[in-house]
Amino acid sequence: MQDQQNLDRQSYTRSLAILTSLFFIWGFITCLNDILIPHLKAVFTLSYTQAMLIQFCFFTAYFLMSVPSGYLVEKIDYKGGIIVGLAIAGGGCLLFYPAAGLHSYPLFLAAFFVLASGITLLQVSANPYVTVLGDPHTASSRLTLTQAFNSLGTTLAPYFGALFILSNAVKSAEEIKLLDAEQLSAYQAAEAAAVQNPYLCLAAVLFFMAAVFAMLKLPKINQQAEATGPNAVDGSAWHYSHLLLGAVAIFVYVGGEVSIGSFLVNFLGEPHIAGLAEQEAGKYVSFYWGGAMVGRFIGSAVMQKIHPGKVLAFNALAAAGLVLATMLGSGILAMVTILAVGLCNSIMFPTIFSLALTGLGRHTGQGSGILCAAIVGGAILPLLQGAFADRIGIQQAFFIPLLCYLYIAYYGYRCRRL
Repeated sequence: MQDQQNLDRQSYTRSLAILTSLFFIWGFITCLNDILIPHLKAVFTLSYTQAMLIQFCFFTAYFLMSVPSGYLVEKIDYKGGIIVGLAIAGGGCLLFYPAAGLHSYPLFLAAFFVLASGITLLQVSANPYVTVLGDPHTASSRLTLTQAFNSLGTTLAPYFGALFILSNAVKSAEEIKLLDAEQLSAYQAAEAAAVQNPYLCLAAVLFFMAAVFAMLKLPKINQQAEATGPNAVDGSAWHYSHLLLGAVAIFVYVGGEVSIGSFLVNFLGEPHIAGLAEQEAGKYVSFYWGGAMVGRFIGSAVMQKIHPGKVLAFNALAAAGLVLATMLGSGILAMVTILAVGLCNSIMFPTIFSLALTGLGRHTGQGSGILCAAIVGGAILPLLQGAFADRIGIQQAFFIPLLCYLYIAYYGYRCRRL
């Protein structure tokens, strides 16, 4: 028996190490949106509301595809879901090539939707797999550790995105009118290539990873035996109140985090904040996501000793305070406080996710689909913030994430005894 437990532990450890590559790549891809938003806003001369349609299409895929993905994972297992998700995401990356070549914003939006559909299936498969791959008491700590590698991807993406996608200054509508046919063709080709080449590389990486996972042997988890815990109920995942409240917490967390990230480049370019050029501001976005990476490594250790619900409530209140300071401040103070929110964000998603799945047993796959559907907050809240930014300015529109963090603090306090 002891030998079998040791073998299981070794198998779980190897599988977790392999799964970290998935968390890295979807973090990298998702965070590239923060760089593409100001780029496409300038290329297509969009308003803030129109530019936020990028996040709307990307995160709407989570809402539409998460529950079907949950049922699919129950049919083809976690490994099958990972392979199919990687293939769909790779196809979405390929769509960026014609979208840039044809200079079509609607096709860009379609590419974002397909790409996000693949990442949705990856999330529905990988997140719950990590939570059940070991001791349930350390699920939050384990998922936070793997999510730290997701944050490594989100930290590196803005730097490389700024380097390759924002390297060429985008001309204004007035400057474009002054170009002759040959100059216009050359300019559009250069702008298209800035997007095409990075996403072709990402497509190749995703298809390669799908092939690798197809050849790997991952341990199978029997969920049926776990459905008899003290939190288990009859029926479906919809009967768990802490899951439904957790879905709301995921909705507002992703919405708040994405809202901040989406506006950082433009916010840091404001004259009364830092007055940075787009490429330079894009590099500073790495500090926002880098804070989340550092915090997750720290949080993974802290939650071995302190209940995850208490850590979640503390971080959410700290984030709310930093956002309020950003709204009231200016210059370097507002810049530092908004970037520091990333550190507080660190443990939120994995902690909410694992707390919400506590005790679901055989309903874990369905519960994961419900939680991932709630990621649609990343579609709705940035669009709402964009509408407010057009009317009252970027800085004051940050009241949206402020309200989000206050709810998360409530959820963490409520779950402190789970």
